[in-house]
Amino acid sequence: MINSQLPNPNLPQLPSRPRPESQLFGSWRLVHVGSWALTAVLFFSIGLGAQSRGTTARKPAAAPAKPAPPPAKKIEPAMMECPQPLGTGVKTMRMFCDVPIERDPNRGIIITLPPHAGPVTLTFDLHNRHLYSEELVKTGRAYRRYTASLGVMAMDNTLLSRAAVQNEFRTAADLVDRIAGTGPGGLKAVAPTGTEPISVMIDAEEQKVSIMGEKLTELGTDGQRNEWETVDRPIAIISNVTVEYQPPAPGRRGATPRRR
Repeated sequence: MINSQLPNPNLPQLPSRPRPESQLFGSWRLVHVGSWALTAVLFFSIGLGAQSRGTTARKPAAAPAKPAPPPAKKIEPAMMECPQPLGTGVKTMRMFCDVPIERDPNRGIIITLPPHAGPVTLTFDLHNRHLYSEELVKTGRAYRRYTASLGVMAMDNTLLSRAAVQNEFRTAADLVDRIAGTGPGGLKAVAPTGTEPISVMIDAEEQKVSIMGEKLTELGTDGQRNEWETVDRPIAIISNVTVEYQPPAPGRRGATPRRR
């Protein structure tokens, strides 16, 4: 039995031709470049996958919040220190305060302003001061014409505004009100007559103001003119004292006081 896989000794062996060196180098270069390309593709794919897993879509930035509107203006009774209170009116129930002639703001009617942003409007009713006599009214000798002036002052004695009231008195109908007291009928003889609404704009830097009387001129039935400028003499009356102001925004202080 003949083994067909054994080489035939009678056949000549063909010599193998070696490959050129350039072909070997080219094949190695193709393998090398291909490896780098495959590595780059894998790295890029991994990076994209990680980025797609770790990054979320950003929401659009929220619009900035609108600033809160400033607080509404307030109108309220003024914080008043009245050195010479006259009393309460029996008809209007108002508190009436005498206005004396003064030269020192600390001795006047002091109005303390609330915390505020911007100017403050001070308002009050200014009246003349009459000494009522029923007998003079009946006899026709009660006529008076009054002119009283006062100043609204800063606490450093700077004049902020000046006001005046003028009216004529003939009968009890010319009185604004009667003041409860110990006189006849449980009423005081002194009473307000005539009304002049006063409004004063006060700078934001002011924290207090003072109302002080200046001068009173009186004309009677005899035509004689009398004037008074004596300190401490009451010459007028005020009532219904209010302030209108803008409160400071929450978290902010009021206006900076002016240095004295």
